[in-house]
Amino acid sequence: METHTVATVDYVIAALYLLATAGFGAWFVRRSGTMDGFTLAGKLIPGWAIGLSLLATYLSSISFLANPGKSYGSDWRPFVFSLTLPVAIIIATRWFIPLYRNRVKTTAYEYLEQRFGIWARVYMGAAYILLQIGRFAVVLYLTALALASLLAVDITTLILVLGGLTIAYTLAGGFAAVIWTDVVQSIVLLLGGLFCLFLLISHLPGGWEQLSATAIREHKFALGSMDPDFVIQGFWVIFVFGIVENLKNFSVDQNYIQRFLSAPSEAEAKKSLWLGGLLYIPVSALFFMIGTALFVYYLNVPTAGLPEKADRVFPFFIVNELPTGLVGLVIAGVLAAGMSTLDSSLNSSATVWTVDFYKRLLNPYADDARQVSIIRMATAVIGVLATVASLVMIDAKSALDVWWKISAVFGGGMLGLFLCALLYRGMQPRQAMLATVAGVLFVAWATVSSTWFADAGWGFPLHVMMIGVCGTLVVVVTGFLSLGFMRGSER
Repeated sequence: METHTVATVDYVIAALYLLATAGFGAWFVRRSGTMDGFTLAGKLIPGWAIGLSLLATYLSSISFLANPGKSYGSDWRPFVFSLTLPVAIIIATRWFIPLYRNRVKTTAYEYLEQRFGIWARVYMGAAYILLQIGRFAVVLYLTALALASLLAVDITTLILVLGGLTIAYTLAGGFAAVIWTDVVQSIVLLLGGLFCLFLLISHLPGGWEQLSATAIREHKFALGSMDPDFVIQGFWVIFVFGIVENLKNFSVDQNYIQRFLSAPSEAEAKKSLWLGGLLYIPVSALFFMIGTALFVYYLNVPTAGLPEKADRVFPFFIVNELPTGLVGLVIAGVLAAGMSTLDSSLNSSATVWTVDFYKRLLNPYADDARQVSIIRMATAVIGVLATVASLVMIDAKSALDVWWKISAVFGGGMLGLFLCALLYRGMQPRQAMLATVAGVLFVAWATVSSTWFADAGWGFPLHVMMIGVCGTLVVVVTGFLSLGFMRGSER
């Protein structure tokens, strides 16, 4: 098969989608003139729209391209992460959403101050902002990297254009822009994925029967070893990791908390989580199925120039197999997945800076107009910092791995501290601080030792996905022991 480049019409479609998204987001500027409008969209967003926005937040360009790469090169074991969502949703709708709807006004970290004092709010807020700057930078870089393999456009240009447009419409439209552009982007992403899978199946002589029979024979639908072995990446490692990671999302991630608070009622907030969370299961299955279909297709259709790296096969298929015009639509899907993650990180981190730092610590008497001015400024500054960090990653690709290790250290105590606040009503601030420090130090040791000292025999003994799980347990267990020690000393 002769390879070809992207046609001009596809560039035009992708460019028009970018401009339309930015314009649509900026249209909500009339709703962002107050803090309530900018951060919570006036609490007027219906549950179904928030649900689709949650779906878009879960997905990213990494999911759009990396998930097919994973199932193409291996099997479906990463899909186990999706299967943990119902467990996390049940817990979140029963305890987390009512808690936040009743106890806080704008951010999740107000509750932590109520329980343990200002240090807890500052720690959680600072950790969150740093994590979101890193998240924005990583997703922007990898989105541009993916698009660079599809388009003959310099990656620096792509980073600047995507970063600049996301900053612009988030700055103008606030949280309403985030929600409603996410709704559009989730639909575009889903349609792009469905079309690619349909095309793959229709190109196979035996259709779905050939796809399923070959995939079963090659064990492509496997979910990993069912043995209770937490050293290898089997079913249970991913399942436990998924529960902890999803609980962290629903308990302390402002991306999600802000959506819960923007709903007009608690019932709508719960509906949104059920809708977005449950939709993610079939949508993630769709992209894993695309990878499996790619494996079967290229097994039966030997092709010159097929990339050796699994995560490059889907972009190769898009450019070389899709008809002119439809390539642009699928590229729009990649853009949709990336931008839906970027705008969420930007708005939520600017909200945390304004509410938890500026209003709480620097200017408690700031009026609404001043806060709106500060949050717009924070949106621009955080966006620029994250875009610059993304540019740095072009020449230092190992920075990706370094970043995830740093993020594990910063986020190591976040879920554990929240669980201590929820579970231990008698816990005092000093005990909570001790537990958090223990968790952060453990995660730092586990992260460093698993990278540099594993061969020496004293590295973290479990699979690296268990570092965050064990870090959370260290915080919760240390908190419990400190409570017991306090009670014992009082006798």
